[in-house]
Amino acid sequence: MIQDIEPHVFKNQYERRSPEGEDFVFAFKGRNLLIKKDEDRIYVPRVKDISAAEDELIYIFAIDDKRFYIYFPAEEKEIELQGFEYATLRTLRAAQPMALSFAGETAWHLYLWYRDNRFCGRCGSRTQFHLKERAMECPECGNVIYPKIAPAVIVGITDGDSIVVTRYKGREYKGIALVAGFCEIGESMEDTVRREVMEEVGLKVKNIRYYKSQPWGFDQNILAGYYCELDGERKITRQEDELSVAEWITRDELQEQTNIISLTAEMIENFRRNGNINK
Repeated sequence: MIQDIEPHVFKNQYERRSPEGEDFVFAFKGRNLLIKKDEDRIYVPRVKDISAAEDELIYIFAIDDKRFYIYFPAEEKEIELQGFEYATLRTLRAAQPMALSFAGETAWHLYLWYRDNRFCGRCGSRTQFHLKERAMECPECGNVIYPKIAPAVIVGITDGDSIVVTRYKGREYKGIALVAGFCEIGESMEDTVRREVMEEVGLKVKNIRYYKSQPWGFDQNILAGYYCELDGERKITRQEDELSVAEWITRDELQEQTNIISLTAEMIENFRRNGNINK
């Protein structure tokens, strides 16, 4: 998956540090990222390549000894750099090196949080960076705002050698997916599994088993994957405003998932290879 960057080491400890010329910079415009592309490889600019004041660069994390910053000026403006262009974030899903793709989607997660919390949601005053931790702090009312991470589930519903696959309605991604949804207040993950399955495909399930988790910065999520078994009738009632397709498909009918960057793809491929086994 996209976060599996071994032997590289992701270091997200909060630090306040000054940028150096060889450090990397992620610059965003809308849902686009400033990169240079060479076939399937991507490159991002370094501090020395751009004209930015030190207070316009926010240190976010390191991978091994490589340090990464977000370009975050007080007033919205974009960088123009010869040889680089703003490309859709989806470019990161198939780009190499994988460690840089993971860094980009995680930077996007943090960029959205910084962008959306320039002002205090309690009193409306302009916020400032917390001095000791990754947080925004209101100097007027003392409100402390931490990065937003939305928990969600990915659900593989199985019945023998069959699994429920879906296709989203009205989204850019057109491939097959699994039932998925956000956790609501007061729910356990397992409760979310039962509710989302009933809402999206009208099925009852049992034997809910945790598989694996994944940080998914593209949508500010932490994803938890579960397999479960059908409990009762196989008839699917599709949630028409969310899904264009929801159907049972056998292991033999599933195509191999070759670019496994997402938890969904790994869970589908795991079922295709191993059947209803939590591996």
